[in-house]
Amino acid sequence: MAPDPQTGSGITPVIQPSDSEAMAKKDGVIEIEGSVLEALPNAMFRVELTNGHKVLAHISGKMRQHYIRILPEDRVIVELSPYDLTRGRIVYRYK
Repeated sequence: MAPDPQTGSGITPVIQPSDSEAMAKKDGVIEIEGSVLEALPNAMFRVELTNGHKVLAHISGKMRQHYIRILPEDRVIVELSPYDLTRGRIVYRYK
């Protein structure tokens, strides 16, 4: 096996994707805007989507880590799974 011209060894380096590439959007997830109606126990929220549907949503891990507060009447983006359109995850709060 001939040495790799860039590293000088016989091992070809593996290029890892950057964090932003690794954290790409999930396939099949539906993102929709909504407004928080009420705060419920256990960090759950009742959210009314722009299409009029009401869903039960929890806060995503990154928002919880950064202590982002969500109050009633906040505008948010909710991720919905195509398997259960009545439950979601709040991934962004508009400023």
